[in-house]
Amino acid sequence: MSQKVRVRFAPSPTGPLHIGGVRTALYNYLFAKKNNGDFILRIEDTDSQRFVPGAEEYIIEALTWLGLKFDEGTHIGGTHAPYRQSERKEIYKKYVDILIQKGAAYIAFDTPEELTAKREAVSNFQYDASTRGEMRNSLTLSQEEVQSLIDAGNQYVVRFKIEAGQEVLVNDVIRGEVKYNSSVLDDKVLYKSADHLPTYHLANIVDDHLMEITHVIRGEEWLPSAPLHVLLYKAFGWEDSMPQFAHLPLLLKPEGNGKLSKRDGDRLGFPVFPLEWKDPQSGEISSGYRESGYLPEAVINFLALLGWNPGNDQEIMSMEELIQLFALEKCSKSGAKFDYEKGKWFNHQYIQLRPNSEIAAIFYPILQDKGIEYPLQYIETVVGLVKERVSFVKELWDQASFFFVAPTAYDEKVVKKRWKEESPSQLSELAEVLKGIEDFSSHNQEEIVKGWIESKGYHLGNIMNAFRLAVVGESKGPHMFDITATIGKEETIARLQKAILNIK
Repeated sequence: MSQKVRVRFAPSPTGPLHIGGVRTALYNYLFAKKNNGDFILRIEDTDSQRFVPGAEEYIIEALTWLGLKFDEGTHIGGTHAPYRQSERKEIYKKYVDILIQKGAAYIAFDTPEELTAKREAVSNFQYDASTRGEMRNSLTLSQEEVQSLIDAGNQYVVRFKIEAGQEVLVNDVIRGEVKYNSSVLDDKVLYKSADHLPTYHLANIVDDHLMEITHVIRGEEWLPSAPLHVLLYKAFGWEDSMPQFAHLPLLLKPEGNGKLSKRDGDRLGFPVFPLEWKDPQSGEISSGYRESGYLPEAVINFLALLGWNPGNDQEIMSMEELIQLFALEKCSKSGAKFDYEKGKWFNHQYIQLRPNSEIAAIFYPILQDKGIEYPLQYIETVVGLVKERVSFVKELWDQASFFFVAPTAYDEKVVKKRWKEESPSQLSELAEVLKGIEDFSSHNQEEIVKGWIESKGYHLGNIMNAFRLAVVGESKGPHMFDITATIGKEETIARLQKAILNIK
């Protein structure tokens, strides 16, 4: 490829970034890095009505947390600045004027009331080649009338002039060649005098051209806009440098019908935003993957496989592996079901892959909140024993609380089932055996205790079940002698003695 690959992620700052948007950003990033290209952040804030304070900062923080590093953008600058569309007004006006001069666009003065009346009078009304001759625009008014309306301060829009009956071809990397007839397209508004801002369509084309974007990788919902964009490239004479399009499959509800929404997350209890979001107007808080305890690399791996397949059976992939394997041609044409249970599975896998020291560092503040202070090395040992049982770090407490706090109560069902008449006397004997063990390592304890049980002719299961109940308070936890080796001899014997006195 002679030209350097340049892709952009171009969100609108209208609220939190949806997980579908995160996946679009990820695919852009993977494609750019695979091809030694540039990954650019552009903020498309031309819709001033829908602008939400804090949304741009949220987008940047979310993608930074996930490890998606931009080469250019609003927050880092670059050779194609500015990267915020509201700061590029003058640029767009120049290109609007070019289209008008070429006869590829025209000025329309129709008021919202006039357009509403027309829509009520004509069923399925569309402002296009068949109707524009009946409307108030620079094609039906004289030059003098147009100028006097502008001079008088009348608001207007600039519309793209689409000729009917043309075949428009959109070459899509994922979907192949898609054909459209221009007759189905309306004369889209490109610019509004009310706020001196372009609409998405014009700004998008001008920016992609000026920023030398080589590939436009975006969601499937933009596919119907693609023929308009192709026609705009042609109108500007930029056909030869037009980027390649790739329209990604939608993320579908877990049930598979319809687009994934925030309501699905609320209904089924999973986040649809990367970070927690507090709505600046309503104050409503929406959960985020970060705050829910997901590791960023788990979210990346999970999202990468929603709509793309590397062509092998590998599921766990580092960012480097994803970059190496990624290809747009391997993206699915059909929507991908959002399997949030699979997301939990990925998180579980990545907790196992992370060093115990890192998981202990995440678990440490949870313990502090409970007023528990232990050396990090001890917490690391505990994490190593129980982390295979959890999908989230916050679940470690449920699995490991007995390593930090002796039981104050004993599970009644387990007492009924596991505490025998002879348990108190047998555990008293066991306490004496443990007192005599100098090397309190797991392996050594196990050898001595099992030897003692055998020599006494006791039932191994009965002793070990009562032993676990006394130390843990219920019938859960890792290997019994790993627990006692970790909490130590004194604590183990103290718990046995307490259980003998308290379990009835």
